[in-house]
This record gives sequence, structure tokens and C-alpha cells, in this order.
Amino acid sequence: MREKRCLDLLGVKCPLNWARAKAALEDLPRRTLLELLVDDPRAEQDVPRAAEMEGYCVISVLRDGDAVRILIER
Repeated sequence: MREKRCLDLLGVKCPLNWARAKAALEDLPRRTLLELLVDDPRAEQDVPRAAEMEGYCVISVLRDGDAVRILIER
């Protein structure tokens, strides 16, 4: 089972939420999963798109009430 870390970005607006997620991803070992919790409406599309453009693998994007959980593999 791969290691998974979580990053709570509730209340953080785009593009700052991607900047924080990218910094966290860069500090992780390869094949580690990072779960982001975001609530900015733009983040549901913008963060996965930015992650894929940077070469990361987006595993899932799931709505969780008013928030969205985005799972990215380093």
C-alpha cells in the first residue's frame, strides 16, 4: 500500500491552492499520494488540469458535500 498524505486547502482560493499543492507534491517521495481537500469552485477543474500539465497523475476528483477531494500521485 502506498503512503498517502492529506493537505487541507479549505478556504484557499485559486491559484494559491495549486501553488501550495505543488509545493507539497515536490517534497514527497515518488509514488506517494497526496489528497487535497478544496472548496474553491474553480479548483475542481483547475487543480487537476494544472497537476496533469506538471506531469503528475490525477487519480480521482470526488465531490464531498461542499468540498472536493482530489487525489494526486507524485
